[in-house]
Amino acid sequence: MKKLFESNRVQLRSLSDEDAASFSRWSEDGEYLRGLDTDFAKPRNTEFYKNQIQSFEASSDMIQFGIYVTQNQKLIGFISLHSIEWNNQIASMAIGIGEAEYRKNGYGSEAIQLLLNYAFNELNLHKVELDVISNNDNAINCYQKNGFEKEGLAKEAILRDNQHFDKLYMGILAKGWRAFKN
Repeated sequence: MKKLFESNRVQLRSLSDEDAASFSRWSEDGEYLRGLDTDFAKPRNTEFYKNQIQSFEASSDMIQFGIYVTQNQKLIGFISLHSIEWNNQIASMAIGIGEAEYRKNGYGSEAIQLLLNYAFNELNLHKVELDVISNNDNAINCYQKNGFEKEGLAKEAILRDNQHFDKLYMGILAKGWRAFKN
């Protein structure tokens, strides 16, 4: 039987207060933060992330999972559907691999496929979308490898190291994902 939230190498599980310490540690990793978000990098304490995890659990328009390595149960990152518009069947996706040694090794791709399966087959969403900084080639390649297509951009919307970059908008439709998988 195929498990809904588990692949060969990763599991998606709900986060607990104990996971907040990992998020706090990752918030001190500039490379992680600068690829993750378009906001400025800012370290946060464990209490901040405990509160954030609890607010995610109570949210009706956000579903967040921890990404855990199946073999050793180590938390390596997160993946979420947020800004869910149930009436339009659309959600935005965010992902971050906080543990540096697990980046660029396909763990994110496996988590994305699990999340898309959940989004399209369980939640009955029509579309999942995201935005990414145009200089984040690894993320863009990962998203394209998982069936996302570029849909638009906001020119020079992100400032990094005194240089402006475009913000790319990407998306995938349920029917496109099903065709992509086959």
